Amino acid sequence: MKFDSLYNPYPSKRNTVYAKNGMVATSQPLAAQAGMDILKKGGNAIDAAIATAACLTVVEPSSNGIGGDAYAIVWVNGEMHGLNASGPSPQGISIEAMRKKGYSEMPKYGLTPVTVPGAPASWAMLSERFGKLPLKDVLQPAIDYAENGFPVPPTLSFAWNNAFQRYNLELPSNAFSLDDYEVYQEWYNVFAPNGRAPRAGEMWKSPDHAKTLRSIAETNAESFYHGEIADKIDALSKKYGGFIRKEDLQAYKPQWVKPISVNYRGYDVWEIPPNGQGLIALHSLNMLKGFDFHAKEMVETYHKQIEAMKLAFADGLAYITQEDKMEVAVKDILSEEYAQERREHIGEEAQRPFAGTPPKGGTVYLATADGEGNMVSFIQSNYMSFGSCVVVPDTGIALQNRGANFSLDPEHANRLEPNKLSFNTIIPGFLTKDGKALGPFGVMGGFMQPQGHVQVVMNMVDFGMNPQAALDAPRFQWTGNMRIELETAVPEHIALALAAKGHDIHWSLGSNTFGRGQIILRDEDGVLSGGTEARTDGSIAAW
Repeated sequence: MKFDSLYNPYPSKRNTVYAKNGMVATSQPLAAQAGMDILKKGGNAIDAAIATAACLTVVEPSSNGIGGDAYAIVWVNGEMHGLNASGPSPQGISIEAMRKKGYSEMPKYGLTPVTVPGAPASWAMLSERFGKLPLKDVLQPAIDYAENGFPVPPTLSFAWNNAFQRYNLELPSNAFSLDDYEVYQEWYNVFAPNGRAPRAGEMWKSPDHAKTLRSIAETNAESFYHGEIADKIDALSKKYGGFIRKEDLQAYKPQWVKPISVNYRGYDVWEIPPNGQGLIALHSLNMLKGFDFHAKEMVETYHKQIEAMKLAFADGLAYITQEDKMEVAVKDILSEEYAQERREHIGEEAQRPFAGTPPKGGTVYLATADGEGNMVSFIQSNYMSFGSCVVVPDTGIALQNRGANFSLDPEHANRLEPNKLSFNTIIPGFLTKDGKALGPFGVMGGFMQPQGHVQVVMNMVDFGMNPQAALDAPRFQWTGNMRIELETAVPEHIALALAAKGHDIHWSLGSNTFGRGQIILRDEDGVLSGGTEARTDGSIAAW
């Protein structure tokens, strides 16, 4: 099986990459090469994924970090495994505690929205179960870049400066007092040491980051959850009135989970189950498979994709939270009966999204493959760029702010509770056919992610595009209510036709909000084909 249709109305900005022995695709060339170096030293796809992920915390810190979460879908020896390494809320937090602090909704910044970081534990668990090389060898490329520095690429410099400018505007108003504002100073010390974000081509390094990575490598992440790093996180949180404690870190362990799927025109599309939003992508595809799509009828394709996406999001935002706390079952949302019921609401005109009633019963992505048939779909994030904008002194660790997604409405499914996993935006994807692996895919970028998953899967399956063409094709993004943003490469006649159907169409002048994806597929002959984003500094290392 190959996706290689000659039809492609949007010329690719780069060519699909082919290889046989191994491939690493991600959003930063240095990280991709780090993963490839590990493959060539005898590591497998899992080792390469860990090396790439750790390296990305250094060479793309505006999107992820040691203090973030991770998810993985791993194909090993003909079997699929899922890992949910998102961390829960602290045991001492509650809606009542938030009300006493004067909050009517969860804040974006500071220690309050910090949840337990899962990324370091994910590296250790993946390495222990599936890796071939010692973790200290696998993390060494990341340690070297943190210690010695690297030249900042253009897209990263742009995102880094955007975050810097946003924090200058928003952090003072987010702080109730000077003491509250003081907690952010370490972020400026580490990530803006010259009083600004690094410029393209400028060297940046973080010796504290290197020290932390070395400690994680030498202790198999034990120091992060039980040792000196946990003590530093605990001390910072106590000093500035945060909720996270060493006990929360000690109690944490990622969960091995069974990925969920739907069959879309003969291909099984796989996602990690909730608390992630992969369910939204599958729910949308389940609705869309009831329609026929043709390459010369792109207005109808866009329209039905948008309408299905809106309905799937309405359900996802209403019901997704930690899976065992959901009010409806995943299997019921993905049932054929419910897909048909929701599909009937997709007509000729744009509709306002609404949640149905199912029957009751800032992110980095990487993909790796080796010559043995192993493949990994891995995603990691701090959320909202640098996360909470709180850096733990002497560690270089920027803590995530996943707790910002909790609701303070006691009736909401995703309401804040102690020791609970919040609705999480990061999702890795995987394709199989007839029980055989085709390969990993992903599109990073907040709530764009399931929208990107649906669009690239349909580009390949419905229109036969190769991985690179599937990623290059212009995208839409639903941003709420009736508003739809389009990339400027979408032809004007399509935009006008969608507006005539009632969509509130807006052109987006930038491409940084439409996701940044990678795809690796393996064909029947074992040949790997890979695509990566022209929307970022993306790169594929091939062997």
